[in-house]
Amino acid sequence: MKLGTKSVLFGAHCFVLHPWFVALAWWKIYGFPWDPRLWIAFFVHDLGYVGKPNMDGEEGELHPYWGAFVMGVLFGRRWFEFTLAHSRYLAKRLGISHSKLCVADKLSITLTPAWLYVPMVRATGEVYEYLDRARIRSESNEALNIDERRELTSGDIARWYAGVQAYMCRWVEEHRDLKPDRWTGVQREPDAEGVWQ
Repeated sequence: MKLGTKSVLFGAHCFVLHPWFVALAWWKIYGFPWDPRLWIAFFVHDLGYVGKPNMDGEEGELHPYWGAFVMGVLFGRRWFEFTLAHSRYLAKRLGISHSKLCVADKLSITLTPAWLYVPMVRATGEVYEYLDRARIRSESNEALNIDERRELTSGDIARWYAGVQAYMCRWVEEHRDLKPDRWTGVQREPDAEGVWQ
């Protein structure tokens, strides 16, 4: 089974858990999500990971297209773009602004308790890609503070997740009003397994 499929079934992007944390995050930032189209976006935005061999490689990074396609067919171009731009990296690569769905998606990480998240990403194995990526990216990410850098590069999964949560809290606070994202890099090269560095 491909890594992306495992993530959607029982990992970080679990289709029965993750959308609820995204909805909770939206509620905290923008108020209760009364629009039913938002709820559909919460549930479909990450389903494009199914069948992907990696989470942050070239294939995994393109995962927003599936959910965006569904939202576009159902509700039009605006919802296509809204869902597509839930990925900071893809939005940067395409030269578009991240969406409010992106902000809620990132805050959802901070709301997912470690006792739930850490066993899920261990079970899928996706955490090892995340740890490796954090080690490499933290060297060039000037937005990280010293504590976050220490946590992200510790090699300890629980400490890494605490660092991710701290960083995402700050990222959300800075970008919740859709200010241009100057924290997220765009220039990356794939490693031997095709995972972007």
